[in-house]
Amino acid sequence: MPIIKVIIPAYNEADSIANVINDIPSIVDEVIVVSNNSTDATEINAKQAGATVLKEGQKGYGYACLKGMDYVSKLKTKPDIIVFLDGDYSDYPEELNKIVQPITENNIDFVIGARVKRLREQGSMTMPQIFGNWLATFLMRMMFNSTFTDLGPFRAIKYDKLLALNMQDKTYGWTVEMQLKALKQKLSYVEIPVNYRNRIGVSKVSGTVKGAIFAGVKILGWIFKYSIKK
Repeated sequence: MPIIKVIIPAYNEADSIANVINDIPSIVDEVIVVSNNSTDATEINAKQAGATVLKEGQKGYGYACLKGMDYVSKLKTKPDIIVFLDGDYSDYPEELNKIVQPITENNIDFVIGARVKRLREQGSMTMPQIFGNWLATFLMRMMFNSTFTDLGPFRAIKYDKLLALNMQDKTYGWTVEMQLKALKQKLSYVEIPVNYRNRIGVSKVSGTVKGAIFAGVKILGWIFKYSIKK
């Protein structure tokens, strides 16, 4: 069996984090929750649910993901696959099996959980999210001939391929950076349709005008940066 580790960035997800951890399939070797400067019981609840808990004081989705990667890099035994998953319980962690299946059975490098409309709970994605996903993936199709339809946070990637991407983004551009670099390095990839529900609590990005604007600017900035380098 491949060694699979899950990295979950979490900022004030005390009400949801235990649900996320408890629903992760037993094929996972370790669940790593990175508390991104949380001020509630996120860390306590994650530990009680059996996760390894790290602290990252710099706010930002990318900061938290990089903290988790740094921890993994220092382990004696390295994983085969890294799965990224949000801590708000909007994803269905039990679907992790089908997210990693293309890697374990077909040797695919990178898998995105695509939040397709037919599997989304009503209201689970805001209009800015839906439009932003459409625009970003449309531009990637036009500029890079990609087949991505979503920037979904539920994703799996071979560990060695992840390292080769040399991820840099510290905030909102993490997901699109990974996809653009995967295209540039010609990684094999697929999308797997996944269920998606209304998150527990209020989104720190799409739930605020400021967050939505900054996320949109960051995502478009990465796309146009790579279009110039093309």
